[in-house]
Amino acid sequence: MDSKQVYLAQTDTTVGFLSQDDEKLSRIKQRPTTQKILQVVNSFATLNFQVRIPKKYRKMVRNAKKTTFIYPNGESYRVVPYTSAHHDFVKKFNVIYSTSANRTSHAFEKSYALKHANIIVEDKNQLFETNSSQIIKFSCNKIKKLR
Repeated sequence: MDSKQVYLAQTDTTVGFLSQDDEKLSRIKQRPTTQKILQVVNSFATLNFQVRIPKKYRKMVRNAKKTTFIYPNGESYRVVPYTSAHHDFVKKFNVIYSTSANRTSHAFEKSYALKHANIIVEDKNQLFETNSSQIIKFSCNKIKKLR
């Protein structure tokens, strides 16, 4: 798999663009390259290599479903569960940037998504829009629910 390609796939939450190149995703989404992009990981072991989870939040992170966490260092991660059909795709990369397949502040348009993806990854369920993940930001002392 080519890490510089932009993949269009059904993620564990909604239809998304995935790539190892976060700047390319920012250009497609038409948003500033300084805005951070979510990274999805295939396991908690991989997550531990990427970021340090504050001890008092470890149980919450491990038990969360379809939740993105923004860590004190500003990076955001979501662990894809083993039961998700999307897990096999993410496992090929271990860590990959992921964002919804639409322009910033716009609704999903299949034609826009197909036009900007290099490779389309579909399974028998096709591509469909669902609810995005919940976002929780935490620092060393407090938790804030953003979405």
